[in-house]
Amino acid sequence: MDQERDDSFEAVPHLVPARMLNEFAYCPRLFYLEWVLQEFEDNPDTLDGRQVHRRVDQPSGDVPDPPEAAGESDGEAIHARSVLLSSERLGLIARIDVLEGDGQRVTPVDYKRGRSPDIPGGAWEPEKVQLCAQALILRDNGYECSTGIIYYVQSKQRIPVQFDEPLVTRTLDLLKQLRNVAREESVPPPLEDSPKCPRCSLVGICLPDEVHLLAEPEPAKEVRRLFPARDDALPVYIQQQGLTVGKSGDLLQIRDRAGVINEIRLMDISQLCVFGNVQVTAQAIRELLARNIPICHFSYGGWFYGITHGMNHRNVLLRLFQYQASVNPDQSLELARRFVRVKIQNSRTILRRNLEVVDDNVLEELRRFAVKAEQASSLDELLGIEGIAARIYFSHFRELLRPRNTQDSGLAFDFKSRNRRPPRDPVNALLSFCYALLVKDVTTILMSVGFDPYLGFFHQPRYGRPALALDVIEEFRPIIADSVVLSVVNNGEVGAGDFVRRAGSVAMTSSARRRVIDAYERRMDMLVSHPIFGYRVSYRRILEIQVRLLGRYLAGEIGEYPAFRTR
Repeated sequence: MDQERDDSFEAVPHLVPARMLNEFAYCPRLFYLEWVLQEFEDNPDTLDGRQVHRRVDQPSGDVPDPPEAAGESDGEAIHARSVLLSSERLGLIARIDVLEGDGQRVTPVDYKRGRSPDIPGGAWEPEKVQLCAQALILRDNGYECSTGIIYYVQSKQRIPVQFDEPLVTRTLDLLKQLRNVAREESVPPPLEDSPKCPRCSLVGICLPDEVHLLAEPEPAKEVRRLFPARDDALPVYIQQQGLTVGKSGDLLQIRDRAGVINEIRLMDISQLCVFGNVQVTAQAIRELLARNIPICHFSYGGWFYGITHGMNHRNVLLRLFQYQASVNPDQSLELARRFVRVKIQNSRTILRRNLEVVDDNVLEELRRFAVKAEQASSLDELLGIEGIAARIYFSHFRELLRPRNTQDSGLAFDFKSRNRRPPRDPVNALLSFCYALLVKDVTTILMSVGFDPYLGFFHQPRYGRPALALDVIEEFRPIIADSVVLSVVNNGEVGAGDFVRRAGSVAMTSSARRRVIDAYERRMDMLVSHPIFGYRVSYRRILEIQVRLLGRYLAGEIGEYPAFRTR
């Protein structure tokens, strides 16, 4: 089943897998995302279905060639598993779960998880179409095939399917439609209010309700949250120098010289983040890349250096849309305006929420610069507006810092202005580290979705700089990274003794970094209401939603990129 999906992309114009036809009949958008753009995510249903097919995916049994079988109607019965056949005439290929028969007369049996639906005929149309495609392949290979069986594992029912003329005609018509859709450069529209969506494994990629709302705004329309609010898999951070990361079975093992000190299930890991001198074995690297788990590399001091990842995402069309927009000055400026405007608005919200005494003049200034950002006529003008707004925001940031510990700690966090490369005070060290964590997360999301993280719209290309990641994080800097800094300082999670000063620069100790990472991950796991869709999801989920919506905008599915403005 997996091999059929993996090998199909280049064969879409010629040999179409029967399973692909099933998914096209179910939802043309699902077909396009999975088979043309090569987007795929597992959910409990797909994992359960893979488990169900484990037995029938093991080839067994003999199937005589039709010429040999023609005169052997009384011969030994056919019972074979995982039979791969194709039809060059129709351009179809299928791996038949079980093939039963006697001589030249055969019956394909297709295994499905779950129960037979309580509808006339006991099976859904996409399942009948998939089985009919198998029958047409068998016929083109010289076998007689008039009936097939759909076997529902959970209810243990065998549902017969007659390959009559209407079903054959419908199957061939869908095959023709599939080829036409596969040649298009636009994704078919999502289903609307469909009961099919909640069980679809690609619903978090498709975003059907979100796309419909943004394409045709209907304020009273409810947007369903069709995916989990939080991710089960989370990043793993390893800071202790000299450790080795290896694998054993489905476990990632962390070892020191004395032996294994920790084990983590690979299915629970979304990223592996290593700092400084931490070794990762070749076996572990290979397994992580096979599971699409990136390895994020940081210096000992916490600078984000890069990512080790598997083969680039196959969604070439998305990158083409990105490249086209990046060389379009008007479209680049439109996106850059949106990023900067909402960043300024979110910065204003942080001050409004956290200042003990709110200066209305400061809030009005930031409101005015947000309006100016929306009206900027060039990227240079926008860069100047963003810089002035940032200076206003950071000139009041020290008023938000109210450390609970000693007076010395208060002096340590006497923030005056933003500085970097290297940071010259503890607050700037905290801000730089949290921004690095945020860039790391957005870079991995961009790569998983199919973007080129190095080609941005506001931030211009520079060697080694993930410009698009820097674009996307603009609106999230105040509400994620800056909020983490305020939290760890004001709650006393870091103090004056957690920083090392060298030649005018300041760095955190490894124990302080660990506490900051914990605070950052708590923030990323926090549930918040999406300002447009209304449902509550974690910040980590929101980052992915925003990146996918950026892709939908670039593909022309929605009219504008809906930046995330907190309330």
